[in-house]
Amino acid sequence: MSVVIDRRTALAWAAASCLAGLAGSVAAQASESPEVLIQRVAAELIEAVKSDAALRNGDQGRVIALVDNRLLPHVNFTRMTASSVGRFWRQATPEQKQKLQAEFKTLLVRTYSGALSQVKDQTLVVKPLRASPDDTEVIVRSELRTPGRDPVQLDYRVEKTEAGWKVYDLNVLGVWLVETYRGQFAQEINAKGLDGLIAALAQRNRGNAIEKPPIGSKS
Repeated sequence: MSVVIDRRTALAWAAASCLAGLAGSVAAQASESPEVLIQRVAAELIEAVKSDAALRNGDQGRVIALVDNRLLPHVNFTRMTASSVGRFWRQATPEQKQKLQAEFKTLLVRTYSGALSQVKDQTLVVKPLRASPDDTEVIVRSELRTPGRDPVQLDYRVEKTEAGWKVYDLNVLGVWLVETYRGQFAQEINAKGLDGLIAALAQRNRGNAIEKPPIGSKS
């Protein structure tokens, strides 16, 4: 009987899948279609983890270096953070925005880097993209397949920029990452303000180990 992967583990894998080595020239990346980009990232992730014991063990230094050097140029992290903070982002000062992005990045890396140790024989099957040539934002739909388990829905929201397609949200089994964090962050901001959210994120990032649930989570 197939075993269903729980949503949090799948979300971890999806986030971790963005940590793949994104090789190639800038020009080649800029001309890649969004579904080709996602397929390549998934394939390179599996290869990178297989060849790097430190990544398989969730080494924070290795993961952070991978994020800084290879992930961030291909993710609109400012948009991801702003969308997660929601309407409060417009009220934030430049300093608060900078701190929110830094703490949110650390939170995602620490929360989801543990999924790297679970990458073994998975494959990501990207579905045909239904979009017109002039679309600037699309959803790339895919399935994460593991032998002996039910396939897991993984979708990526990507936008077209001058530097190529960039990911700004992830969806696992119908739940978007940005939406999940927006609700959690709103509770913290309503209670303690933007500085309170920054402080909560900083405290969590100082004290929490890999694979603990996000702030506000009941799991």
